[in-house]
Amino acid sequence: MKIKSIDFIKIASSGFVLLAMTIGVLFILSSFDCRADESTETGPASQQLQGFNLNGYNSNGEKSWDINGTKADISDTDIKITNVDANFYGKEQANLTSDHGTIDKTNGNVNLKDNVVITSVDRGTQMTTDTLDYIRNKDLVTTQDPVKIVDSQGVVTGLGMVAHPNLKKAQINKNVKATVHTQPQGESDDQIITITSDGPMQMNQATMYAVFNIHVIAIDTSTGRELHCDKMEIWFSQATKKIKKAICTGHVKAIQGPDVSYADKMIYEGETQVLTMIGRPKIIFVTGGAKGGGMFQPMGGGGKKK
Repeated sequence: MKIKSIDFIKIASSGFVLLAMTIGVLFILSSFDCRADESTETGPASQQLQGFNLNGYNSNGEKSWDINGTKADISDTDIKITNVDANFYGKEQANLTSDHGTIDKTNGNVNLKDNVVITSVDRGTQMTTDTLDYIRNKDLVTTQDPVKIVDSQGVVTGLGMVAHPNLKKAQINKNVKATVHTQPQGESDDQIITITSDGPMQMNQATMYAVFNIHVIAIDTSTGRELHCDKMEIWFSQATKKIKKAICTGHVKAIQGPDVSYADKMIYEGETQVLTMIGRPKIIFVTGGAKGGGMFQPMGGGGKKK
């Protein structure tokens, strides 16, 4: 089973771009308390705005963002917005919508609730969840609800997320599933790779590193080849975006039809495509003419054991 890792990293990168743009929109939302205070300085303690719209412009006079809502209820402590619709313009364009949004005027924190959807206009990537919290002073985006990131190359889902977009770090907490197409969908040589784990799954775009934790299973759905382990770490090349190295540890098991290989650790070197099994490896195989490559070499060839 040959994993074309550039496709997975594209989905991860798209997710980071969405989160980074989300931070920009949420930061603007969290600054809305100042505008609300100014507008109600001599007015009542609370008021309601119908059909409000805010626009922001860059130094060239071009629109850089806008925030719309059908209603905003403003009190001394918070601002509650109905039908949030925010757009972020520039090199990367994004749209953020949710049924409800609340801005805490004391600390600038933002809570989005019900049908939260973030869409990259350029990439077509979309992230959906039920709630999203932005903690302003920590540059932190979190949710405890199911998360789904959809890209032209595949889908990543899980339960709960913690992200520091400006540090380019993110974690999907539980029940992680990544389904990746190795070629554009519909092409004859397209393969579908599915990786599942109990979680967490952590990504660091700055260091081009991803790790799947606990009961990790990778399956090539076209051939049925499988790789099982407790932990799968993947390092990507900055230049090519392909797998530079992958290390699987803990109860490592590779399955190819009737052939099974066991090891304590399995190391895959992307440049040489050499698979090394470490720690009392055991191979049980039925002779045949199976073909394969990449991280999942055919049993009895393409690798070495220690």
